[in-house]
Amino acid sequence: MLINPPSICILDDDASVLRSIVHLLESGGFAASSFQHVAEFLAHVHEHEIKLAILDVFLGEENGLVVQTQLRRIAPDTQVIVMTGREQPGMQATAMENGAKAFLLKPFEDEMFLEQVREALSDIG
Repeated sequence: MLINPPSICILDDDASVLRSIVHLLESGGFAASSFQHVAEFLAHVHEHEIKLAILDVFLGEENGLVVQTQLRRIAPDTQVIVMTGREQPGMQATAMENGAKAFLLKPFEDEMFLEQVREALSDIG
């Protein structure tokens, strides 16, 4: 376990996906908080410094790419990884243009995911 692991927040409306990702991150030595609702996630970001946000695109009635834009205004130094199980044309380009460090299609390989997390965190200056 890292002595002071960077704060990572995951936003996904699927509780089972959240549990799996939190478990994977913790097994990799990272501290992670999970959120199913955009309002709770944004409230947390307002109150705490986070290093990395992992955002699902399809969040019920809400859109993770919109959340990404809101996050940029609130915490511009936070690194972002965007993930989705249903890619649509232009989605990856939009995420990357808005500063995402990676765009991942679910399901993804555990080690590849952890490598993307490590890379995003290594970009923190």
